[in-house]
Amino acid sequence: MLVINTCRNTARLVQRSTWIRNSFPIIGPSISSRTFSLGLALRKQDVVNVTFVRANGTKIETSGKVGDSLLDVVVNNNVDLDGFGACEGTLTCSTCHLIFKTNDFEKLPDKPGDEEMDMLDLAYELTDTSRLGCQITLSKDMDGLEVHVPSTINDARAA
Repeated sequence: MLVINTCRNTARLVQRSTWIRNSFPIIGPSISSRTFSLGLALRKQDVVNVTFVRANGTKIETSGKVGDSLLDVVVNNNVDLDGFGACEGTLTCSTCHLIFKTNDFEKLPDKPGDEEMDMLDLAYELTDTSRLGCQITLSKDMDGLEVHVPSTINDARAA
């Protein structure tokens, strides 16, 4: 929200009326505030559109905010992906396993760490472009991202 302060010179008003001049001392300019909402324009800049593609080809189009993880996108938008993110992003399962297109995978700013690689080793349908959704943070350049969801999940905590 943007707030702009404006000043009005009350002296001119006071000079016009003797009653006002005698009733109210001139202290200086009065300040009033006007509020303009730019919320919609700002929110559009922070939105990243993401498409989750199920194994059967069904596409789920949704969006998240810059800084959210792909797990956050699923949870915040109530995306129906059975068992997805069972450990809530603590890197103790592989249920948020996602498969990226090669060009999108190569653009990801961070490479998987050892803990993520250990969890990915336990994931079903592992590929060279697999990552855990809890470890991928959205940035504006990811707008339009499309990720594939494996047909089955493996909760590494049960192993």
